[in-house]
Amino acid sequence: MVIQQIRNQFLLKKGITYLNHGSFGACPSPIFDDYQLWQRRLEEEPVQFITKNGIAAYRESKKVFAQWFNCSVDDFFFTPNPSTAFNTVIKSLKLNPGDEILSTDLEYGAMDRTWRFVCKQTGAKYVQQPIPLPIKSKDQFLEAFWSGLTINTKVVFISHITSATALILPVEDICRKAKELGLITLVDGAHVPGHIPLNLDTMHADFYTGALHKWLLAPKACSFLHVKKEFQDKLDPLIVSWGYESDAPSHSQFLDYHEYNGTRDFSAYLVLPAIRKFWDDYHWGERSNLARQTLLEWYPKFCALLHTTPLAPLSTDFLGQIVSIPIQSPDPLALKEILYSKYHIEIPITNRGKELFLRIAYQAYNTEDELQYLYDTLVQIKDDGIHLQ
Repeated sequence: MVIQQIRNQFLLKKGITYLNHGSFGACPSPIFDDYQLWQRRLEEEPVQFITKNGIAAYRESKKVFAQWFNCSVDDFFFTPNPSTAFNTVIKSLKLNPGDEILSTDLEYGAMDRTWRFVCKQTGAKYVQQPIPLPIKSKDQFLEAFWSGLTINTKVVFISHITSATALILPVEDICRKAKELGLITLVDGAHVPGHIPLNLDTMHADFYTGALHKWLLAPKACSFLHVKKEFQDKLDPLIVSWGYESDAPSHSQFLDYHEYNGTRDFSAYLVLPAIRKFWDDYHWGERSNLARQTLLEWYPKFCALLHTTPLAPLSTDFLGQIVSIPIQSPDPLALKEILYSKYHIEIPITNRGKELFLRIAYQAYNTEDELQYLYDTLVQIKDDGIHLQ
């Protein structure tokens, strides 16, 4: 099956060069059809679905997930998004005035806001340790990160793959050392499932969340929260509903609290078997590996065009199917609008403070012709006198 036929498996609008899979993902038609089938079954017999049939499908989906990412079905639950998952965790932590949360200045903005909100309520301190860019080595990163450690550090919060800068961080090393230091670890893996290998058993993060609607190809609003057993009974429900002090408790208070939280359409959580089938049928892992290698070849070409430097060594240790190119622009919003409205390229411009980045997400449905088109477009924009470097 050729690449173009793979692109036709997706519902993406024709005529758009779509290089922004990282923001919200894109769902293939076979998976989306399965999702809508579950929604129809819900509407055809809501009572039986919500209380019986849908629950059985939910458990089957959890089995597929557990096998895929090497964990127990009892140690995670699905959530609409990573923000919901970590709001559940962060609001359950017993933080005291002066306690410190060690993080980086590379984190996702929504999570930065969540930490600031909780710190205002508790008197804790959110430490966004500056990370010099470009990253030169794992050791350099770890030294910069751990230099923010103090006697008041109680929690470590870090992205597995950063959002704005699109960097894979050595979270396994961080979790290992944090465990030795007796610190609680929260890892934001929003971009990880289906993007780079993930083994939740060997990760050793106390709390790990990831989005399934990005690189795993699920419908929107499908994510998860995995929690180490010693923390499960300490996690308060974000929404108190029938699972709290349940009249018919299951074997797990953890699951009762967090899986039974009011009427909702949970159809997006039921598609893991369909996702697994799609991945197998279309050899998606192999295609993704090829896409990763292609983007690694193009990344330095884009940086050279814009007279800038890659943000990390050209290695799969730091880079996946998403890269960020440092740029300068007096009006990044106008630049993004030009790229979309005039050239029909869907691509984000991200930032770390005042630093700007053009972020390319290269999914297996993308082609090198699209990268060439972006490259030629940037040449044209520069020729038109629009500042990019």
